[in-house]
Amino acid sequence: MDSAFPKATITPEDERQIMDAIEKFLARDVRPYVMALEHDDEYPADIVEGMKELGLFGAIIPAEYGGLGLPTTTYAKIVELVSETWMSLSGIFNSHLIMSSAVIRHGTEDQKRTWVPKFATGEIRGGLALTEPNCGTDLQAIRTTAKRDGDAYVVNGTKTWISNGIHGTVFALLVKTDPAAKPRHAGTSLFLAQKGPGFAVSRKLEKLGYKGIDSAELVFDNYRIPADRLIGGVEGLGLRHALGGLELGRINVAARGVGVASAALKESVKYAQQRETFGKPIAEHQSIQIKLADMATNVEAARHLTRAAAEAFDRGDRCDMEAGMAKLFATEAAVTNSMEAMRVHGGYGYSKEFPVERFYRDAPLLVIGEGTNELQRILIARQLVQRNPI
Repeated sequence: MDSAFPKATITPEDERQIMDAIEKFLARDVRPYVMALEHDDEYPADIVEGMKELGLFGAIIPAEYGGLGLPTTTYAKIVELVSETWMSLSGIFNSHLIMSSAVIRHGTEDQKRTWVPKFATGEIRGGLALTEPNCGTDLQAIRTTAKRDGDAYVVNGTKTWISNGIHGTVFALLVKTDPAAKPRHAGTSLFLAQKGPGFAVSRKLEKLGYKGIDSAELVFDNYRIPADRLIGGVEGLGLRHALGGLELGRINVAARGVGVASAALKESVKYAQQRETFGKPIAEHQSIQIKLADMATNVEAARHLTRAAAEAFDRGDRCDMEAGMAKLFATEAAVTNSMEAMRVHGGYGYSKEFPVERFYRDAPLLVIGEGTNELQRILIARQLVQRNPI
């Protein structure tokens, strides 16, 4: 992990106050509206303004740039809490923070002074533009190009499934500055691309779940980007810069998984005490008790793995294996718990009047995003062997 990202600490009391403030915000400004916003797939503009006021867009950005400067352990707890209420909200500030982290870790001093304070306040919001229509996990295969032309680069290509693509205004854009480079990653570069002529949002992408947040396709047609927007000022380091942020992204997705799994458990425990069959609450039936026990164990194990990965990240340790394990287990726990919650609820779990069907639609995204769980297994195994040579 790059040591340029400052280590952060927080007292237990300060963390408690932050978590209390977020819980009050969720109770007042999110929970009463989430069902309607999610079902209408409506961007939560008022909620986003509230998140700005809370400082969530600067959660892990150092205080010297105007951020909260929180450690990743606290950030993971925030993501878990937010995702318990509405998972989509965590995606709005997570993509933004990974973009911000790329500038903090790898940007020039001028780039940091110019951009990061505006990222911290949420005045400028954005995300990552990595994925392409024919390229997801294998980022070395991207086709979007950037050719030098005087004091600018000319960009052509398409990016897809970009979070904050419609309402965001600037993105960490991965391109090929040297398509013929060997190895392929040596030809990639990462830019800060701000919306302007030649940069268009072609369409909003409709999704099974993860509603509210805008996922979009971005098209670059002879888009000119100033050369001083090349993050770090050196070509050929784009993939390294982009992948460096994926450890944080995977910890975030793991925390989302914990949140969704926990929400599914809480709804199930509550419903199992309310619903009666054969003259007693279903919570007294052994078959339901077994489900609740497994769901609770999933949540606790996922939470511990996620916090262990966050602690490793905060220490500055290499933690791709730890983040991969957390992401793998926590997201699978979300999928399992959402299905079990639906079974506990029976027919009501299939109804839009209950939140369980939303968990069931949201959870599958987590096993795909920030690197599929199949990829996580490969990365874990490779690291396991590398760390334990014979």
